[in-house]
Amino acid sequence: MLEKLQIVKQRFDEVSDLIIQPDIITDQKRYVQLNKEYKDLRVLMDKRELYIELTNNLNEAEEIIADGSDAEMVEMAKMQYDEAKEGIPKLEEDIRFLLIPKDPDDMKNVVVEVRAGTGGDEASIFAGDLFRMYTKYCEGKGWNVSVVDLNEGTAGGYKEIIFEVSGEDVYGTLKFEAGVHRVQRVPQTETQGRVHTSAATVMVLPEAEEFDVELDMTEVRIERTTSTGPGGQSVNTTYSAIKLHHEPTGMIVSCQDQKSSHKNLEKALKVLRSRLYEKELAKKQAADSEKRKSMVSSGDRSAKIRTYNYPQGRVTDHRIGLTLYDLQNIINGDIQKLIDELMLADNTEKLKASDEHI
Repeated sequence: MLEKLQIVKQRFDEVSDLIIQPDIITDQKRYVQLNKEYKDLRVLMDKRELYIELTNNLNEAEEIIADGSDAEMVEMAKMQYDEAKEGIPKLEEDIRFLLIPKDPDDMKNVVVEVRAGTGGDEASIFAGDLFRMYTKYCEGKGWNVSVVDLNEGTAGGYKEIIFEVSGEDVYGTLKFEAGVHRVQRVPQTETQGRVHTSAATVMVLPEAEEFDVELDMTEVRIERTTSTGPGGQSVNTTYSAIKLHHEPTGMIVSCQDQKSSHKNLEKALKVLRSRLYEKELAKKQAADSEKRKSMVSSGDRSAKIRTYNYPQGRVTDHRIGLTLYDLQNIINGDIQKLIDELMLADNTEKLKASDEHI
């Protein structure tokens, strides 16, 4: 364990030196990346110091007990020995998790797309509930949510809503939300009081930087139209809404959220880049999950991942078999417990894979 930690310490010393270099400080992107790495390595360094302290305490206690000449000292050494013996395995487990290589995409911002699936009006209402749930969760984390485009449902909610989330480690946290979400409840439109099952699909795309995706603008057809739906007269009469047609893939991206055509184009390009990047990522994830039979983040959009059952007040995540009887709080944005359990399951799988690799 100490050998592994020594390699980490060398990198930590290297990064500590780099982040004070003037040329790094002026390169904002590189500086932010290194700062993030510094914070992650700092956590490992603290654990390393504690690990060294505990192993030293253990060795020292063993020596005193073996010597046995001072009864009072032996008594104290036994307590020190028990403390270290109990603390070391738990600390080693923590360190092993921290040593799992981080996914570089985890620190990216995201574009989230929520679409109503089967279930008509009720599916649109549920898509609206999911959007509200994510908005509340993101606000609680201090993240910024910005709507890109939406298509309202006839009885409320959304047939489709696309929004950006920016903050710290957004993709690493929200990527487990991708997939099909099901709801079981009595729809507001149902007079007989029967429980219906509806669904909505959530896609979580890591925001692609310009250097992540080479976008050939000659393959993108830009259509400018007036905005539709709610908005001031100026929004609805100027040609500020943007629709992008990506000829090679047939992808279409719209954005009419901003008053200026330039800002809408910027947002639409961001979504198009992210979709193209995610397409490549999905291929990679499929290959990875084939290797480690991952249930947690396989990137399979058609997989039913979670059920929200209103009559019983429960939420079940099918990937890890977790059921929580806390539906009201969860639908109001308290999804951290679900995310923590999914992260733990994913890390455990990665740990097994790295152990097998070793």
